[in-house]
Amino acid sequence: MVKPQQKRSVADKVRKSKTSADIKNNPFEVKINRKKFEVLGRKTKHDVGLPGVSRSKAINKRKETLLKEHKNKHKANKFIDRRFGEYDTKMAPEDKILQRFSMERQRLHDKKDLFNLNEEEELTHYGQSLAEMEKFNDLMDSDSEPEEKGLLSAELTASHFGGGGGLLRRKSGEDKGEGPRAKSRQELIEELIHKSKQQKRERQVQKEETFELTEKLDKDWKSIQTLLANKTPKAQREDPQQDKPKLDEYDVMVRELGFEMKAQPSEKLKTPEELAREERQRLQRLEADRLRRMRGDVGESAPKAPVHLSADDLNDGFILDKDDKTALAYKDGKWLSGEGEDAGDEGDDEGEGEEDESGEEEEEEEGEGDDGGDDDDDAEEDDSHSDLDSEQESGGEEENEEEEEEDEGGTTPGVSLSEEEVKAQQEAAKAELPYTFAAPENYGEFQALLQGHSPDHQCVILARTQKCNHQSLAVGNKLKLQKLFGFLLEYMGDLASSSPPELTTIDKLIPQLYDMGQMFPGAASKALRSALADGSHAMEEELEGAGRAAFPALDMLVYLKVVALLFPTSDYRHPVTTPALLFICQSLSKCAVTSLQDVTSGLVLCCLALEYVSLSKRFLPELLNFLCGILHLAVPDKTSIGYSVVPPFRPAGKHSDLLLLSSPQSSSTWTNHTLPLAMTQHLELTDHLHRDHHRMTCLSTCLDLLKHCCLLYKDSHSFTAVFQPIQTLLSKHLPLQTHPEVLQELKTEILAAIESAPRSHNPLVFEKQKPIPLRMFTPKIVEVLDYGKRRGNTKEQKESERTKHKYKKEFKGALREIRKDNRFMAREKLQETMSRDSERKRKVKELFGSLGTQEGEWKALRRRKK
Repeated sequence: MVKPQQKRSVADKVRKSKTSADIKNNPFEVKINRKKFEVLGRKTKHDVGLPGVSRSKAINKRKETLLKEHKNKHKANKFIDRRFGEYDTKMAPEDKILQRFSMERQRLHDKKDLFNLNEEEELTHYGQSLAEMEKFNDLMDSDSEPEEKGLLSAELTASHFGGGGGLLRRKSGEDKGEGPRAKSRQELIEELIHKSKQQKRERQVQKEETFELTEKLDKDWKSIQTLLANKTPKAQREDPQQDKPKLDEYDVMVRELGFEMKAQPSEKLKTPEELAREERQRLQRLEADRLRRMRGDVGESAPKAPVHLSADDLNDGFILDKDDKTALAYKDGKWLSGEGEDAGDEGDDEGEGEEDESGEEEEEEEGEGDDGGDDDDDAEEDDSHSDLDSEQESGGEEENEEEEEEDEGGTTPGVSLSEEEVKAQQEAAKAELPYTFAAPENYGEFQALLQGHSPDHQCVILARTQKCNHQSLAVGNKLKLQKLFGFLLEYMGDLASSSPPELTTIDKLIPQLYDMGQMFPGAASKALRSALADGSHAMEEELEGAGRAAFPALDMLVYLKVVALLFPTSDYRHPVTTPALLFICQSLSKCAVTSLQDVTSGLVLCCLALEYVSLSKRFLPELLNFLCGILHLAVPDKTSIGYSVVPPFRPAGKHSDLLLLSSPQSSSTWTNHTLPLAMTQHLELTDHLHRDHHRMTCLSTCLDLLKHCCLLYKDSHSFTAVFQPIQTLLSKHLPLQTHPEVLQELKTEILAAIESAPRSHNPLVFEKQKPIPLRMFTPKIVEVLDYGKRRGNTKEQKESERTKHKYKKEFKGALREIRKDNRFMAREKLQETMSRDSERKRKVKELFGSLGTQEGEWKALRRRKK
């Protein structure tokens, strides 16, 4: 049996072409792929390789293909016959020849006629024939502007175009016909100039005559214009509506848009820094005016007499001549004219002159300001007290009274004041508040600044202090105003701690505190946190020392109210509001209730706590426990109760009957009213009737707070469970038959709100059947063969896997070949560049050498000549 002939590899061919001695002498030509171990039955293909031979063959192949394509790139070596009809098989050869001949003649004819100016063709200029234009004999003069622009006379055209040869020839011909001698060129040009000057002179004379006639016509028209002034009556005139055509909608709309109001540019908005600067300057001028009136300088403070302004005055400061006229004025029914009057009038005139001088001085002082001179002058029209318009409304009436007093004490133009009036004006100026204040450096200066003034005046002082020390006016003003906030907060605490507390003053100072708190939130937060921390530490020390603590004083209650006004209470976590709420809860749970004053303080804290959580609806157990304890103080029978009493209250004891009425008849004389805040500090009850009235007021306040709590927490899932003790207390243990009807109605409303609350939760029970188990997924078993390689089960899947494998193999091989081609082309291009550079360098060297030889020969020749 004959064995099949095996395909010989490249290595066998090389071994045949080369002798074994050459291979042995150069072992680098042969690459042997060693095997880790032999496998029986496995055929090996690439055990021995010749990389050098393979590389050289690949390079030769690329030289035959890629390199030739690169060298022949952008080269065309084909001849294309572009004659007409060469590739048209339908045309006869005679037709092709005739068509080519005609096309050639047409092409040559177009080229010749491009610059051929025959007489047969008509030349035009701007659509007009040049032959027609030469018929006009008017000359174009540069100094005149004829009506027919753009038309040149034949003589001027002939003289300027073509050098005037045609004109000379025509003139000479005419002369030959008329006489024996022809005119020279110089004579013709002089004649042409003479004609143009004559025509120009005629046009000027005609223009002057036209002007004279126009003036004469204008004079005649003025003489008869008065006769035409009287219009004919409407009845005699014809109806113009008949002649006038009706306007279209479009025309009407166009006219309406033409008369429509145009947008006007608005004034520039001033920055807060500019407003603060202008406000300080205005206050400084008002303070200077007040000090001048205190010194008795009446002449300076008197307003300036009015000056007459004509209708043609541009108000630009230009004075043509001095105006010595005095303004029209009356005094005691007499006319003050200035001239021809008695000595008293002269004195008055002197006073007016002084006032004018003082008015000029005031204008000079006002001109020394930085900005806003016009605005400041307008602001001082109403006796310069408009700064109080921006203050709180409470101080408006006081300032209006001051304005009226100053208006009465002011002087009228042209009238001098007596000594008594001057003294009265000085006293009025001394009674006024200063307009500028320096920021206090410590609390003592701040207290001295405000003490002795009414609440309205204190607000004005604070407002003017802020304006004079605005943070944008100087670098250190911000720190001063921050200190001012702390001083004001401490001052409000002192007012609350005084006896009796000045709550009205605190109420009017709150807007000023709010403005500064919004301006400096960091300083406000720091000051209030410090006050809350001091109060909390004091309460803890008192609890550690005595075992119980008293309720916060009125100053701390004011601070808690200020926190609710300055900062948001609906945040989940706030650096000021959260500590304040914790302090309230600590007070409600730790402070002992031993008197009616403690009950009042506790109810005030409950009001504040409800205000804190009104938006966030945060649940406060201390609030509900305290209100339940207050109701427990009014329960008469405490032997068997169905609810729990939480500290600081006790089920029974010395202070567990604080809200029990001493006599049921006292309810008939009680009137419902709110709890005064001053009772938290000083509660003076003289007899049993007043005590019972205060007990019923506390009970009414407690029930009203419970009603608000029901409305606040009605959407909570635990509403029924939370309010169950309160429901039990009100329905079973707190009879209010002897109390007023207001308390009974509040009790009924609270019980109705608790009972009508929806029960949205169900009790938890076990399920009656087992839960259905999840469906189990059976895993898919895939057969793994070929030594860990995953193959498909079906024939199509195996074929697909084989195709993908071949594709990846071919793709990698193609990438490898493309990279080798790119490297080969890069080497060839580099070699071409280097060869061109070497050739260029060689030629340059030859040129330099030849030039050097010539230079040497020329120098040698020059030396020989010398």
